[in-house]
Amino acid sequence: MTARAIIIGAPRSGSGKTSVTIGILRALARRGLKVRGAKSGPDYIDPGFHTAATGLSGVNLDSWAMPPSLLNALAAQAAGDTDFVILESAMGLFDGIPASPGRTGSAADLARLYGLPVLLVLDVSGQSTTAAAVAKGFATYDPDVRMAGVVLNRLGSERHRKLCSEAIEAIGLPVVGAILRDPTLNLPERHLGLVQAGEYDDLMAHLDRLADMAERSLDLDAIMALATPLTPASGGFADALAPPGQRIALAEDAAFTFLYPHVAAYWRKAGAEIVPFSPLADEAPDADCDVCWVPGGYPELHAGRLAAAETFKAGMARFAAKKPIHGECGGFMVLGEALEDASGETHAMLGLLGHSTSFAKRKMNLGYREARLRADCPLGSAGALIRGHEFHYAQMTSTGNDEPLADLADGQGNPIGASGYRRGHVSGTFFHAIARG
Repeated sequence: MTARAIIIGAPRSGSGKTSVTIGILRALARRGLKVRGAKSGPDYIDPGFHTAATGLSGVNLDSWAMPPSLLNALAAQAAGDTDFVILESAMGLFDGIPASPGRTGSAADLARLYGLPVLLVLDVSGQSTTAAAVAKGFATYDPDVRMAGVVLNRLGSERHRKLCSEAIEAIGLPVVGAILRDPTLNLPERHLGLVQAGEYDDLMAHLDRLADMAERSLDLDAIMALATPLTPASGGFADALAPPGQRIALAEDAAFTFLYPHVAAYWRKAGAEIVPFSPLADEAPDADCDVCWVPGGYPELHAGRLAAAETFKAGMARFAAKKPIHGECGGFMVLGEALEDASGETHAMLGLLGHSTSFAKRKMNLGYREARLRADCPLGSAGALIRGHEFHYAQMTSTGNDEPLADLADGQGNPIGASGYRRGHVSGTFFHAIARG
């Protein structure tokens, strides 16, 4: 048996997709169903909420970064041991990049590929019957992407609900949910998205409030009836990121959390052991590991503690003398000489690479990336092509004199230039890897 699945889509970010998705996931899990969350595109944070709500690991499904075989393998794996998969769209449902058909990175690609219905979440604040025009646009824009139902969000009153519902149902779309405006349901945000699930003191209480909302405001039985079987074509893991070593020391705490679930799961599937350590707790990587991975996260929020973590700093220097270390984004920043925090205070970092970065001088860098490695490193062998993305506000304030790690192009293949650095056994880049190209 395979799971049934539905996509939660919307016209734009901020429409309430995440709250609706988490509410449905948690409500179905409380009913005793095995339900899994999935997220289209590159997103580290939402899968953490999906996992907390269901007890089953979330997964990213990215039609641009993942070759079709890997995408199918991950989709099949997600569906294989669950009753329902609730797939949350990134941004707007059709938002991706100009690319070959089916490889834009949008959730609409997944709807077409797997024949999945879409539950459209509409923020109807400031409108009434006009919501039907928006819904009709979605229903007719692409005949291969089927709108199965609508959830009205941020309603002001019962009259508001009636006006919107009657207009939308008149065009043939069922309204299967109506959520009154309630600021207490909003999830806190910061510069890279939502505050991470692991940072809540009362996470389960908040997830249960969202589940209570779903039980109260959505017709969950109707939504489950709209879902269709998720039956991907055969696939495989040949294009997954290979484990960088047999025993992988992984920096893991509130400062370093951005490791994709599918990456860690494949490393374990391939026989590698992941040995976590906490730089914020002043821990060093296990000397018996043969590689150290420092993922992205929020080191700019903890720069003072990291600078004072002498055991961590000494342990990383010892490790780097003999074994590979790789840092992504936030991890890359910490491998450098210094990090300037938002207040303008500069903190000494590991100094294993020569660059310095600043979060006080902010500029958003966002987009898909394709990296051609110039040298062997934990990401792969020299010449390998790796697909992933960048999303950061920090800027480089000095570059140092280390060798570049890779040549980058954007998602459409336009060259960006050299990226990242390498020195001895140490490498790092702002680029987050998702899969082999």
